[in-house]
Amino acid sequence: MAMGSPMVEKVIKYNVPYRASVLFVGINPHPGSDRHGIPFSNNRNFWYNLSRAGLIHNSVEELKDDRNLMRVYTEDFPGIYGYGFMNIVDRPTVNTTLLQKGEEVAGVRRIQQEIVEKKPLVVCFIGKVTYSKFSGENGFNLGFQESRIDDSAVYISSFPIRGLNSTRVAEMAELGRIVDRLREDRDNKDRVGHLG
Repeated sequence: MAMGSPMVEKVIKYNVPYRASVLFVGINPHPGSDRHGIPFSNNRNFWYNLSRAGLIHNSVEELKDDRNLMRVYTEDFPGIYGYGFMNIVDRPTVNTTLLQKGEEVAGVRRIQQEIVEKKPLVVCFIGKVTYSKFSGENGFNLGFQESRIDDSAVYISSFPIRGLNSTRVAEMAELGRIVDRLREDRDNKDRVGHLG
């Protein structure tokens, strides 16, 4: 790197557990979230919606505290809940219009590789733009998709600060029901495999 060039250090660390229940995929961090080192921590609606939908058991009040939220993200998210998080683009911007065309290519490959290696039950893309950048597709609906990535189911949720909050909470609750069903199916297959 040339002298005087700005070094861009990724502050948000990723920890995707093997056979995660859900791998949440965002487009890129907001500068405030990047400084905190926690995805969606600049506006915490993502976290509040997970709590309100029952996907995490940490209260909204608990999630308002920076130290508690960091613990939830770094310890509870992968360890207790079996969730992971990755952004397609690591460079923070105040909005996605500031991303450059093609900037997502390396991140898409990185996430595809992580999906193949870690085998999450569901990959949840946070926002239509995120899924469009990942897949190159347009014209899809929110919610559960018929397509899969490797062996992982695909779910597209609303972006946490767009639309009615009750709709976003309902989407997260639906995601939770899908995960429960798929986890039960996987556990049954594992049991049958161990018996055979």
